Amino acid sequence: MAKKQICLYFQVHQPVRLRLYRFFDIGKDSHYYDDFANRSIMRRVAQKCYLPMNQILLDLIKKHGDAFKVSFSISGSAIEQFERYAPEVLDSFKALAATGCVEFLAETYYHSLASLACPAEFRLQVEKHKAAVERHFGQSPVTFRNTELIYSDGIGEQVSDMGFKTMLTEGAKHILGWQSPNFIYTNPKKSKLKLLLRNYQLSDDLSFRFSNKGWDGWPLTAEKYLGWMKDSVKDGGKVIGLFMDYETFGEHQGAESGIFDFMKALPDVVIADGEFEFSTPASISRRFKADAVLNVPQAISWADEERDVSAWLGNELQQDAYNKLYGLYEKLAILNHPSLWNDFGHLQESDHFYYMSTKFFSDGAVHKYFNPYDTPYEAFINYMNVLSDFSIRVENDMITK
Repeated sequence: MAKKQICLYFQVHQPVRLRLYRFFDIGKDSHYYDDFANRSIMRRVAQKCYLPMNQILLDLIKKHGDAFKVSFSISGSAIEQFERYAPEVLDSFKALAATGCVEFLAETYYHSLASLACPAEFRLQVEKHKAAVERHFGQSPVTFRNTELIYSDGIGEQVSDMGFKTMLTEGAKHILGWQSPNFIYTNPKKSKLKLLLRNYQLSDDLSFRFSNKGWDGWPLTAEKYLGWMKDSVKDGGKVIGLFMDYETFGEHQGAESGIFDFMKALPDVVIADGEFEFSTPASISRRFKADAVLNVPQAISWADEERDVSAWLGNELQQDAYNKLYGLYEKLAILNHPSLWNDFGHLQESDHFYYMSTKFFSDGAVHKYFNPYDTPYEAFINYMNVLSDFSIRVENDMITK
């Protein structure tokens, strides 16, 4: 009988943050980015998370060999900043790739919402990201992870048409109903596309609750966590998807919380017990048949309690910015100007829309933690100032073309 599978997946992304861009800069200064903030944040997270955690994973792979496997997706925006500000981080990911125990997934290059807005731009970004993964890590991705785990039946069809065999998404309760996230599903029209779902309860135990001393699960040990995983698959589940931001380790959950020690201990405990094995998405997809079809008519994500796309498109500010940005696509395609394409890509990063969110109730603390602006309105005004200058550049180039 096959062992139960643990699929450890980590998302690595750092947005290219915008500088304070005033109304009077429009038409005069087209450098949009806060280079100091981007460098300082990247250097900080590299020291707190990326470098120590990559070393831990490398040590675990050396210790356990093929018995320990993990998977990553790293946005193009993050890769560019590694090259610019922290090349040693990129080298440490390449060292992990060389072990053969790490799968690198494809995603949108700019960590964008293109899958919701523009199929042509979505495909272009995915192809650009695939090329970056091949260039840096020597792998041609066969598994896809969309920005923020955004998925719908229609998006799944596009992903399948691009040649991917497997896709990750959220095990959203309002979609699953009585079903469990611990099984393998397929797209209703593209049966060859297998869907691996995030077990949000177990994932969030690490991402959000690990250091909370008021949580009834605190302190969380590897042995206790293994017990929870066993309980989770008592219904016959095959795979537990532990999907989380990589910055969980050392940044969101500080080293003093014990999160690094937990990760060092977990593989030892799991492998010694024998009920589970660590696998990559591609390996699980190859070895196991799908259990059922999953119908997702409206887009879901891993954000907030609603698990929908309202974190980025839930208010009029966000929708206005989103529509104006993607309204420029046809003109950009005609111009095909490299510097315009580059700025268009970075302006698509989902983070800019997230900063405009007005969801300040149950998820307010999460939104505030990641937000450099004091209010959603400041985020909107700053973004729209940048977008106004960008639009002028596009229009000027259309006139001279």
